Amino acid sequence: MTAHVTGTRKEWLAARIDLLKAEKELTHRSDAVARQRQALPWVKVEKDYSFDTDDGRASLKDLFKGRSQLLIYHFMFGPDYKSGCPSCSAIADGFNGIATHLASHDVMLWAVSRAPLAKLQAYKQRLGWTFPWASSFASDFNADFNVWFSEQQQREGGIDYNYQREPALQPSSDKPAISSRDTPDGAAKGAAMAGTDVATYARERPGLSAFVLEDGATYHTYSAYSRGLDILWNAYQWLDRAPKGRNEPGYWWRRHDEYDKH
Repeated sequence: MTAHVTGTRKEWLAARIDLLKAEKELTHRSDAVARQRQALPWVKVEKDYSFDTDDGRASLKDLFKGRSQLLIYHFMFGPDYKSGCPSCSAIADGFNGIATHLASHDVMLWAVSRAPLAKLQAYKQRLGWTFPWASSFASDFNADFNVWFSEQQQREGGIDYNYQREPALQPSSDKPAISSRDTPDGAAKGAAMAGTDVATYARERPGLSAFVLEDGATYHTYSAYSRGLDILWNAYQWLDRAPKGRNEPGYWWRRHDEYDKH
């Protein structure tokens, strides 16, 4: 016998209609937040950034590929990782189809990581991804957009991530965890799955940055980090509508080719 509340179809319908009101309020609030997001002041990008891509060296402006808008997912894959972050990998599983739609709507979607291009290409091939992925290995791009931090910053408490200062990492700690994936075993398990240690793993961070190209100038318009990225994780949107919700007592996800197929 289930411990969950049960009822008649009539009772369910009444509760569902009440929930619909809340869902509509949330949708309208989300629309208002989107307008506020788009009203942020634009900041001109003055620095020249260089990336390694499948087509050779590219500037930030080159990544627009003739479009006026650019979305970059800051994918956690550091030079010392053996594999990409499993959480970022789960998010990126949703990029293949959507990137085509965005490109046809004046928006380019890229992933950018600090790992050398050859590592990114091999990992991309392994997971069957087709979206564009660039390496910022020889660039300040990740540091300037607050998704990579030095060992000194980490040790001395100099990390500003998601618009707040983090405490220094204690040598014996299995933290920091990325708060959007904050499970008891999160940082340690993510680091192990990426083939590196916790401290090295946590110096890379996930994020989303948006840019616009207007009158030949590039502007930074928006960045989000941590739980601000949850909406990009397609699986969570489905789980939030499943009977048991996210139901995640621990670090449950894997790369899509690592689940037991039996």
